[in-house]
Amino acid sequence: MTLPLRRAAAYALVSLLALAAPALGQYAAVPFVAVAAGAFIVTEGRVFRLFAFPWDHTADRLRTLLGFSLASAALAILVPAFDLPVVVYVAAVLSLAFGDLGYRGVLDVRESLVAATAGFVILGTIAAFFGQVAVEAAGATSRPLATYLFFAVSAALLAALLRAVFTERDAPLVLGTVALLLWLFWTVAPAVSWERIAVALFLTVAFGALSFVVGSSSIPGLLTGIFLGLLAVVLGGYGWFVVLITFFGVGSLATKYRYEEKESRGVAEENEGARGSGNVLGNSAAALVALLLFASADHLPWAASVFAYAYAGSVATALADTLSSEVGGLYGPPRLVTTWEAVEPGTDGAVTWQGEVAGVVGAAVIAALAYAFLPVTLAGAGLVVLGGIAGMTTDSLVGATLEGGALGNQSVNFVATATGGIATAVCVILL
Repeated sequence: MTLPLRRAAAYALVSLLALAAPALGQYAAVPFVAVAAGAFIVTEGRVFRLFAFPWDHTADRLRTLLGFSLASAALAILVPAFDLPVVVYVAAVLSLAFGDLGYRGVLDVRESLVAATAGFVILGTIAAFFGQVAVEAAGATSRPLATYLFFAVSAALLAALLRAVFTERDAPLVLGTVALLLWLFWTVAPAVSWERIAVALFLTVAFGALSFVVGSSSIPGLLTGIFLGLLAVVLGGYGWFVVLITFFGVGSLATKYRYEEKESRGVAEENEGARGSGNVLGNSAAALVALLLFASADHLPWAASVFAYAYAGSVATALADTLSSEVGGLYGPPRLVTTWEAVEPGTDGAVTWQGEVAGVVGAAVIAALAYAFLPVTLAGAGLVVLGGIAGMTTDSLVGATLEGGALGNQSVNFVATATGGIATAVCVILL
């Protein structure tokens, strides 16, 4: 057993202290506070070498263990202080620690980042699920077991995604993000069936694996797509997944279309068209917000259908903008949307009429799917198209004025998709 694997196993054992929360009640943080105190005191010896990462050796302090234990203690304090569900606390802590163990365990026998990431998600899910079941057995809470599986898979996927972006020293950020999202799910998630969980995982993993094999997504992009697809099926329904996966599928094909030619013109996506988590989230974050608001509609003043329109409008914008860029980049000369002067290919905010037409077609495709699968009327589908066009135009305007300075490409994508979703929802409310 290598040192990284022994270290991951040690952190996983420490994470099991979270299971004492039901018995300790308001004192659930005490075990992790004790670990934090030990991490601060121990500066050498076998225990230090077991828990220390390279940067801990440099600092002569177990800062990583200190951060992990203090973050876990902080979440434990939230359980009695702000009614954070114990299962959320346990799932967040165990999914991260055992996910790391699964990741290192696979790397010990096979040098494959894809297989190691799968190991993270699988073992993280198993640990989080049975941790929640143990909490329920202690009488701390009661929910259907399928709900616990949804929480466990969501926690493991999100933790794996954040791990792909950050390092082990960022455990407080990962734990906090996972716990907050699960807390939201605890509040708004509908009753989840085993069938829906199974179908969601099969569909998302199958499409995600396909996108990775054909080179249209990186590992972080793969995790992000699977995570968003899972939420679409569970919180919305199969129709919501169809709308989302159409954007991913058509967008990926458009990115690969005549890629060498776009590369020679300087307008091709980086990494041979493989989209990372930033790109996926930039185009999908607004849709995710709309999905969460749809699930929370009972607590809001607007009907749930309003957020279905917002979801469709944001995805229509994402596909319209993607097709506008990928198709329009093959033609020219492009013109800057603010002054209409001819500019070099790849200039932020530049458009071609061919790209604009392709964008409108993309928005129409999403609108048609929304009409078929979401609570969207025929007239509402027209509003979705208009919202997609408004968002696509916003992307060009913001790109021409702010991109490269105040905003990066992913931020511009988010602003555009949010604009498309909000514009569609506002039109529905007013009309």
